Amino acid sequence: MFGILRAIRRRKYRRLEFPSQWYAILEEKVPFYQAYSDEQRERFCTLVKIFVWEKHFIGAQGMEITDEVKVVIAASACRLILNLGIKYYNRLTEIVVYPYVYTHPDQEGVIYGEAHAWGTVVLSWPAVMHGIQNPYDGEATGAHEFAHVLDRADGVFDGTPLLRTGAAYGPWVRVMSRHFLALQKRNKKQRKVLRMYGATNEAEFFAVATESYFEKPEKMKRLTPELYQVMLRFYGPDLGSSSQDNPDSDQEEG
Repeated sequence: MFGILRAIRRRKYRRLEFPSQWYAILEEKVPFYQAYSDEQRERFCTLVKIFVWEKHFIGAQGMEITDEVKVVIAASACRLILNLGIKYYNRLTEIVVYPYVYTHPDQEGVIYGEAHAWGTVVLSWPAVMHGIQNPYDGEATGAHEFAHVLDRADGVFDGTPLLRTGAAYGPWVRVMSRHFLALQKRNKKQRKVLRMYGATNEAEFFAVATESYFEKPEKMKRLTPELYQVMLRFYGPDLGSSSQDNPDSDQEEG
């Protein structure tokens, strides 16, 4: 029943016109949008409007939820599913947004974002903006947390999302496991492509690899070609990426 109602609602949203003021937000605040073709922009904007109108945005600690907040966060999420479809976010229901990085009483350090098993993503707005406006550093809070949502689509955070075909799982597990272990061993090539946070566990490895796939595609393709290929087979091509990674970012990641 819920699936039928969701499908009806999404058909309605697809027919509604994309708000004209949102185009200006994408042009000004979302650098990768400018690289999309007309066809990609149309598909992307359809995903963005469904995401904004379907998901619940909640401000925390005085955060004001404006159209800019919704559209930029939706853009971060929908970049990942441009070739996958909105169904990959079926389990996601709400996004909680803080006006600053935050902490938990039982955890050390600041928190930039979290994805919870019950369909909630928590984000620091400054962290989201920093990630989206620095497109070559391999650190994108929005992409990272929404990659966790994709990972959880099959019911568990394990570093393996719902792949396109059954035949894709064998190569995925082999390649991802090999590169995860190499990062844990601080392999030099891995560290030039991936943040060491990805060595935490398989779920974080997938999220960090997602950040790098969208922000360091040429470096990933050159230094870790097998990893690049499995990510490409899952996400599809991302023409919003620069054709050349930031030349100043070739040092090892610590």
